[in-house]
Formats: sequence, C-alpha cells, structure tokens
Amino acid sequence: MKLGLNIGYLTPWSTPATLVELAQEADRLGFSSAWVAEAYGSDSPSLVTWIAAHTERIDVGSAVMQIPGRTPAATAMTAATIDTLSGGRFRLGLGVSGPQVSEGWHGVRFGKPLARTREYVDIVKLALSRKQVSYDGEFHTLPLPDGPGKSLRLNFHPLRTEIPIYLAAVGPKNLELAGEIADGWLAVFFAPEFAAEQLAAIERGRQKAGKTIAGFDIVPTVPVVVGDDVSMCAELVRSYAALYVGGMGSRQQNFYNQLATRMGYGEAAEKVQDLFLAGRHRDAAEAVPMEFIDRTSLLGPKDRIAARLRDFADAGVTTLSLALFVADADSGRETLRTVAEAYAESGLGD
Repeated sequence: MKLGLNIGYLTPWSTPATLVELAQEADRLGFSSAWVAEAYGSDSPSLVTWIAAHTERIDVGSAVMQIPGRTPAATAMTAATIDTLSGGRFRLGLGVSGPQVSEGWHGVRFGKPLARTREYVDIVKLALSRKQVSYDGEFHTLPLPDGPGKSLRLNFHPLRTEIPIYLAAVGPKNLELAGEIADGWLAVFFAPEFAAEQLAAIERGRQKAGKTIAGFDIVPTVPVVVGDDVSMCAELVRSYAALYVGGMGSRQQNFYNQLATRMGYGEAAEKVQDLFLAGRHRDAAEAVPMEFIDRTSLLGPKDRIAARLRDFADAGVTTLSLALFVADADSGRETLRTVAEAYAESGLGD
C-alpha cells in the first residue's frame, strides 16, 4: 500500500500557496499521488496543473472531474494536456457528482448515471487513443447527424495515449462499473471492516472485462487527525461526516447515507439526516457514531495510526489518500511527517 494526499479544493481558509506547500511536503516524503477535488467552487484541472507545476515526482490526480460539467471530448483534451505538461504524472478521476450539483449547478439531468458514465469513459478513451471520434449512444452522438460536424481526432500527440482512469463510486452497481471500465476506484468512508462486499462488486466488474483485481488501484480518501486523545481527534471529523451522511443530497437520494446504512449504521444515519435537514447541524454532527468515524479515519497517536494503516492494507487498499483535518500548512506538514513515520514503522513500505 502506498500513501497519497487528498488536497481537496480552495476554501475560504486555504490558499493556492498552502495547497502547494502540502503537496511539496508529500512529494518530499515519497507519497505516490496528490489529488484535487471540485464541487461548485475551484475546479480540479486548474489546481492539478498548479500542483504539477510546483512538484517534481508525485503523481497528480483529479478526485474528481465532474462528468456533468464537461463534454467527454473536453475532458480528454484536458487530461492529455495536463499529462503532457506534467511529464506523464496525471491520473484522471471522474464522477457523476450528485443530483443537486448536476442539475442545480451544471443543468444536466442526473438520470441513468451508470449508463452516462459508461458512454463518457468510452469517448474519453477513444479520444485519448487519437482515433477518429465517432459515437452513437443514448447520451452522446458524435458527430451530430444533421449538421456540418465531422468525425475528428485529437490533433496533437500526447505523452501517453492511455491515462489511468479512476471512478468515484459508492453504490454496488457503480463499483461493479468501476471494476469493469476503469483502472482504479476513488472511495469515501471506506472501513476495512466492511470492505469485502465493496471489493467483491469491483471483482465482478473485473471479471466482466476478463481481468483480475491485480493492478486495480483502490484509493480511499481517509480523514487523518494526529493527537493523544482519539475522541478529541474524532471531533474534528464530525461535521464533515454529518455533511455527507446528512446533507449531501436529498432525503430520497443521498448515496453516503445509503452507504452508512449498508455498513450497519442505518438508525444513526437516519437520525443524522433528520437533524441536518432540519438545520440542526451541530446536533447532526454529535449524532454521528464514534465507531463510524473511527473506522473510516486515521485518529490518534502515531503507533495507533501505524496499526490502522496495516488494517487498511490488509483490507485491499493499494493507495491510502490522506485528507488532513488541520488548521494550517505547518500542522499539515507535521501530520504528513507523522503518518510517513507511522507508515515506515508499520513495515508496509518494505
């Protein structure tokens, strides 16, 4: 198992310089990858390029580029360009986002996300291969049949014609799709104790494609808080967990709430959602079970983190992407160093 860093996106309390400092520290420590997110603020391609320009060895990835936000051809152009500029260090993470962002921000209907994702990845791969792009699908027809458009191909030679593609997936069918058409899985709220069912879905997808799970990158983003008091460390993660389980989506369609339910926390997940949607965000955070936070995070002193790293590796994780819950760049760098030391002590890097 390798270590990665999930930088997230620009926030009111972060700066581009801060994100670069953290990525540079991860690069110096030998981390394998640095990932950048997007929601409806800063975009991931711009930040990925910024990070790539200020680092030397570490791979850079989008976690994710939103499928409803760009045509597949535009995504292929962006991926080919960033990969070439970075010297072949780009990893393309894709995701359908959720209905609120897809329909409210991008104006794209959210229906049939699996079929839409399959078509999207088909066209991205076709464009990256520098073949003529012609496609006749349910959601994409290229070129349009009733106009002057013609079949085109990428008009420069990228450094690589096959760029690793990752899918952000939560539900069983989406996991199976990731195993079938992608090179890796971007996971959230991944708990080693509940990983077997999720990895089984990915393996079913791999079998459909005539492949094994060998070489498929399992990349969960895991909150990390270093400290002597595990309960106090968990307090910093509570609001994040409550936002996703309680408020990331509607009452009828919240993938993270459904995931928590499948993990055995159905009653608590319902309570968190009720409180969050009622505007009682602090109460919702308090209602998130400590066990759920602990199982999906790295919390506590270095020796406890080292033991937990082994749990994630034993569960099949191949890249553990750290999300730092820290106040500033200095504490972020210190957290990265502590986890790197725990990683060395765990024997995983041998």
